[in-house]
Amino acid sequence: MGADLDLTRLTPWLTATLGEGPVEVTRYPGGQSNPTYRIDLPTGSFVLRRKPFGPLLPSAHAVEREFALISALHPTGYPVPRPVALCEDAGVVGAPFYLMERVAGRTIWDGSMPSMTPVERRAHYDAMIDALAALHAIDPVAVGLSDYGKPGNYFERQVARWTRQYRASQTDDLPDVERLIEWLPRTVPEQERVSIVHGDYRIDNLIFADDAPRVVAVLDWELSTLGDPLADFTYLLMNWGTEPDGRSGIKGLAGADSGIPTIDEVVARYCAATGRADVPQLDWYFAYNLFRLTGIVQGIKQRVRDGNAASAQAAAMAERVPMLAAMAWDFAKKAGA
Repeated sequence: MGADLDLTRLTPWLTATLGEGPVEVTRYPGGQSNPTYRIDLPTGSFVLRRKPFGPLLPSAHAVEREFALISALHPTGYPVPRPVALCEDAGVVGAPFYLMERVAGRTIWDGSMPSMTPVERRAHYDAMIDALAALHAIDPVAVGLSDYGKPGNYFERQVARWTRQYRASQTDDLPDVERLIEWLPRTVPEQERVSIVHGDYRIDNLIFADDAPRVVAVLDWELSTLGDPLADFTYLLMNWGTEPDGRSGIKGLAGADSGIPTIDEVVARYCAATGRADVPQLDWYFAYNLFRLTGIVQGIKQRVRDGNAASAQAAAMAERVPMLAAMAWDFAKKAGA
């Protein structure tokens, strides 16, 4: 059962909202941010995502934004779970949460897809790229999300935001981070497009159909906003430079023998789907994405110290902060720092 959920108050809320109480509540493993639970009722299954308990950084873990986002996207046919209800009363389970319909399908945790054939791998990667391109083609104004992000240069805002988040949870003095904080704001690229940005688009945040290489749900919209679609796309491309360790990294695996598309093939497919002639030189974007990831993981590190991290893997994740900062600075140097 979901041992850290108080069912004495959740059960009446579920009954009032859905007409019946839970048969079983199970917490999903993993998830460094918003704890997530499967709620099985007599007539169906749902998913509950809540904010972590305890003190949180400003603007972090905004389940209210996640709910607004999937509520706007679901009617368009874009693959997101059907939203059910938002509860902003922290008295029900100890933190605000929302409920959505559970989408059945496959989660692929390992980007190398070891059990698949080359043809199957290619089809799944193509589906992942196409789903991202489809997201970036949605007009935010047309779906009621014109105020979902602030105006101005997205990367400029994000560098400032993750600098603040890093400072708010800082535990060590890391020269690489200080260099990035000084260099990134001076070198932000010009923004040419505005789209809905997922913020954490990778293979294990997707659900594929049981019987086909088709994305049936994109999950974990906690970091979504309006911004430069190149942020999402270059974040995805980082997997091609990340060691294959059973997660999304596929460094050295792409090519015809594996079926995994090369970076050039991914760029070509994405550009064809979004009407781009090409993408810019990537090193600045990789430096930015790794700096942002440094800020995110530093927040996890602080939550570990505070005792309210959301998963057992959080402590191991927290130790990656210096490595991520060093990788980010390496890309910054390649970009001219």
